[in-house]
Amino acid sequence: MTKQRPTHTDSQNPPPTGGRGQGEANPLLQPFQTIHQTAPFHSIKIGHYLSAFDAAIEEAWKEIKAIIDNPADPDFINTIVALDLAGERLERIKGIFFNLNSAETCDEMQDIAQEIAPKLSDFGNDITLNEKLFARINTVFNQRESLVLNAEEKTLLEKTYRRFVRSGANLNEADKAKYREITKELSQLGLKYQQNVLAETNAFELLITEVKDLSGLPESVVELAAQTAKEKNKEGWLFNLQYPSYVPFLKYAGNRELREQIFRASSSRANHGNENDNNEIIKRMVELRLEKAHLLGFQTHAEYKLQERMAETPEKVTRFLNDLHQESKPFAAKEFAEVQEYAEKSGFIGLVQRWDWAYYSEKLKSEKYNFTEEEVKPYLQLEKVIEGIFGLAKRLYGLRLHENKNIEVYHPEVTAYEVFDEDDRFIAVLYLDFFPREGKRSGAWMTDYRSQSNVNGNSVRPHVSLVTNFSKTTETAPSLLTFDEVTTFLHEFGHGLHGMLSQCQFSGTSGTNVYWDFVELPSQIHENWAYEKEWLDTFAVHYQTGARLPKELIRKIQDAQKFQAAYQMERQLSFAMLDMAYHHRELPVDGDLKAFEMSAIVSADLFEPVEGSLQSTAFSHIFSGGYDAGYYSYKWAEVLDADAFSVFQEHGIFDRATADSFRKNILEKGGSEHPMNLYKSFRGQEPTVTALLKRNGLT
Repeated sequence: MTKQRPTHTDSQNPPPTGGRGQGEANPLLQPFQTIHQTAPFHSIKIGHYLSAFDAAIEEAWKEIKAIIDNPADPDFINTIVALDLAGERLERIKGIFFNLNSAETCDEMQDIAQEIAPKLSDFGNDITLNEKLFARINTVFNQRESLVLNAEEKTLLEKTYRRFVRSGANLNEADKAKYREITKELSQLGLKYQQNVLAETNAFELLITEVKDLSGLPESVVELAAQTAKEKNKEGWLFNLQYPSYVPFLKYAGNRELREQIFRASSSRANHGNENDNNEIIKRMVELRLEKAHLLGFQTHAEYKLQERMAETPEKVTRFLNDLHQESKPFAAKEFAEVQEYAEKSGFIGLVQRWDWAYYSEKLKSEKYNFTEEEVKPYLQLEKVIEGIFGLAKRLYGLRLHENKNIEVYHPEVTAYEVFDEDDRFIAVLYLDFFPREGKRSGAWMTDYRSQSNVNGNSVRPHVSLVTNFSKTTETAPSLLTFDEVTTFLHEFGHGLHGMLSQCQFSGTSGTNVYWDFVELPSQIHENWAYEKEWLDTFAVHYQTGARLPKELIRKIQDAQKFQAAYQMERQLSFAMLDMAYHHRELPVDGDLKAFEMSAIVSADLFEPVEGSLQSTAFSHIFSGGYDAGYYSYKWAEVLDADAFSVFQEHGIFDRATADSFRKNILEKGGSEHPMNLYKSFRGQEPTVTALLKRNGLT
């Protein structure tokens, strides 16, 4: 991986918002005269950002100062609500800039991100470390028992108080200064980590020029590789580390040496000792997070983070992970042995390595269930999948989504939709951004450009965005999704519903502003519909013939749902164990990160170590994605989603009464109450692991 990502120029992939934008009115500082006050992407230029941030920070500070200097006695309205409302313009600018920095960045935007991050860190600290402001908050908090507040108002008060305490409000002046230094440096390191991963992802290219080296690859994958090469003005077939290229190559390519080459490239990203290396960044981030935890009175960073999680303590998380590990490890070992035996029967000699796993697993699954994922793809045309998911939203929640081409978007591939309730009430704006680009980080995520709130009758509806890296349209075929991509779409759409359907008072408690080990419930529960014939029948037709997805093929998909479920669980558990190893420790990480990583995941890892391979240096979830001491959340939420979906299974997967209950008790409530209270309001009881173990065949 030596080829570096090129700098954007006006002649190739221009910056997402045009030129410098000097000497003209800054659209970021004007009222948005657009449909639903959506972001005016067409007017924003890169040169607008720095001046907009500076002006918005100054404006926000004036709003904060007005709260501090208010001569009236502190109360819930003039202090807590006023604080939640302060800085609205700054939040919108941050949303636009940092969302684009993930979805459509360039070198200049990354430079701006590094410049603005410490300013935003300083501003945040100026607020939470302000003694007079905290004194007002503390006064209101101490009166909480005598105040007449509803559940959400109590939550906002408690959340605001805890945010200040957890951000150093009670520290002495020397420790406050140290806290400022730590948070500023962490903000810059997280951005640098993310930039390094993106640069390394874009740096690798595997150009194949011999037809024989394409052996085993499906026609659709070969065509996409040819198209990618053509776009780069190269002869042959070009593969890269983007999901639609990398995953099918490992799964189908018969050339083992090339599989190894592309695997090593992916698994060693940001671990080459060059300017994009993340090893020292990781050590420094872990050290700073620990220092911050110690300053605030916690023994470990995990202890600090988990104070505001359903799991509550590192010990509880560790028990949870170990309990699942004990259930799944024996099954995973059998699954591994089955693939090893199958490979040997196929003529393979030696131990199955990481770059062999997907290849032989796919062949085994094909033989075992008499189908391949490639058979399903022709029935999963992106446009039809969109119809199916929108149809699901209508049947469950009464939503109607209509594309509006007059809503400005930040890239030609992005589409914008207006979302309405069944009574024609406007609900939200939804942006969909499906395909890989060099300026887009890998993976899939939901975010928002504006969050929902409703204070004093001023109803603000959210602007939500779903960003993925799906298989692109080729010269001979439309975008045909893999089954995994369909479940990913459902997952992110579930997050989107959490944001769009929010009916909260305050932006600080609305939408996905919930505990991180609860936020995956709305996303993961919606994945379950992918395995339901009743839903697949509503949209899954062959893109050429129009024939419905055969029921025999649906049955095979359902039968294969449990295929290697234990292996997948062990893999996820290993990531969570690594996360906890970094963050539930009382001393910094020193020495070789490879040795540290292997010792952390050894109990859940089934493979031989690979020289140069290092999960940590591209583990963006925990070093730039906010999942530090929280990766266990995916498994935690699987327990919730399996338990919750069992209610739909009992009453019918389209049962409107069940969907209404899920909407009203979960999706609309955001973080307005403790998540366990919300869950029990829907389910009637606390969740158990029974449904998850049953779904995965681990009983």
